[in-house]
Amino acid sequence: MNTSAANGPNLPTASGGGKVARITAVTSGKGGVGKTFLSANLAAALARQGQRVLVLDADLGLANLDVVLNLFPKITLHDVFTGRHTLEEAIVPAPGGFHVLLAGSGMVEYSRLTPEVRELLVGVVNRVKPRFDRIILDTGAGISDVVLYTVSLADEALVVTTPEPTALTDAYATIKVLATTQGRRDLRLLVNQVTRPGDGRIIRGQLQQVVDRYVSPGLDSPVKLEFLGEVATDKTVREAVSRRQLLLDAFPGAPAAQGVVAAATRLNS
Repeated sequence: MNTSAANGPNLPTASGGGKVARITAVTSGKGGVGKTFLSANLAAALARQGQRVLVLDADLGLANLDVVLNLFPKITLHDVFTGRHTLEEAIVPAPGGFHVLLAGSGMVEYSRLTPEVRELLVGVVNRVKPRFDRIILDTGAGISDVVLYTVSLADEALVVTTPEPTALTDAYATIKVLATTQGRRDLRLLVNQVTRPGDGRIIRGQLQQVVDRYVSPGLDSPVKLEFLGEVATDKTVREAVSRRQLLLDAFPGAPAAQGVVAAATRLNS
């Protein structure tokens, strides 16, 4: 990646021609579905496809992207918000060939969507957009005001779920809220921890049926769920997490890794 002293040691230079990053919000109704793990590995896969990628840890207060990547940040988003450090200082290279902007854990003051938090978030996003091809917003779980506002800053929303019934119920709730409050009619779906090949596409079909019946009739146009892919239940995932390594680095040939790469390719198309 090209860098310049004027932009700090870690921040890529702006793209020519006024091009700005495509922003993807990775979100989920339920916690524990692998959202942060997938955000990091999707970023690595996109970087391998030649994109300049930034993952912004937008799970303010319960951030764990640093744990997944085995990073020990000295400067976080909190320091940028408070003015103690610059944005350029806070953006750091991550394993996998992409960059990250990490949030600090326990940021209680940012758990509510105040006008200040809105201004700080949109300010950071606008400043990094010219520097990257793709920005992944790793949001918190659920449908809090902070999560929904973060998703609203993205060009597209990627909903992550697992086949577990509670995860599917919460994914449906997230889809419904994004459709009704943000006017989103095209949402992407990634199904994690699939035990049988093809189950992800079946789950997408089931969710689409429920959305067609209970959400779309009250809207100006129907909501469409684009199936981005499925990631297999795979013992190598747990091993990579335990090692605090990217799956794509530790076990690139594993079924789960192949699923992530395929999803990244569709995301990039």
